Amino acid sequence: MTDFNAMTEALVSCDAGKLTDLVNDAVAAGVPAGEILNKGLIAGMDIVGEKMENGDMFIPEVLMAAQAMGSCVEILKPLLGDDGGASGASVIIGTVKGDLHDIGKNLVAMMMESAGLTVHNLGVDISPESFVEEIKAKNAKIVCLSALLTTTMPAMKQTVDAIVEAGLRDQVKIMVGGAPVTQAFADEIGADGFAPDAGSASKMAKSLTV
Repeated sequence: MTDFNAMTEALVSCDAGKLTDLVNDAVAAGVPAGEILNKGLIAGMDIVGEKMENGDMFIPEVLMAAQAMGSCVEILKPLLGDDGGASGASVIIGTVKGDLHDIGKNLVAMMMESAGLTVHNLGVDISPESFVEEIKAKNAKIVCLSALLTTTMPAMKQTVDAIVEAGLRDQVKIMVGGAPVTQAFADEIGADGFAPDAGSASKMAKSLTV
């Protein structure tokens, strides 16, 4: 009987060595990779997300936990079959045109990957046209727009408008975030959701794909 609780505890405590050992032991015992992923790793990152939201874990610890999970996902990937096991809905994430901030956006991307979503991180200074092209190319179901400056927030609206003009609005859910962004601004530009931090962004993304 595999102790998935031990895996989640190792992940939450950022004990990468112990987590890797537990995952390898479970694989050797013949536990299905999808089960290890969902019951051990994704369940653990759900707890990490909640702790981050509650202020019980901070960005350095969350990054350590996400990196520990990432290395274990690499162990499981060859065993997950053609569907990749973790390939949930396709998500596009990027910082909007004119903005070069990416630490928060990268953390959101890691948390979403840890939640089992397939994340395409476009980077920074992404034009509305590039977002539209990537939605088509990746058949995205969620688009996440990040802005850390009040001066680049208008680029979020321009990107939403470009998605509408391209006839893709019904295909995707649009999430926005970043220090100056508010729920009121998200409503104003026609986004589907706003998240104040990486943990809640990951949770919202999962709820939007149900």
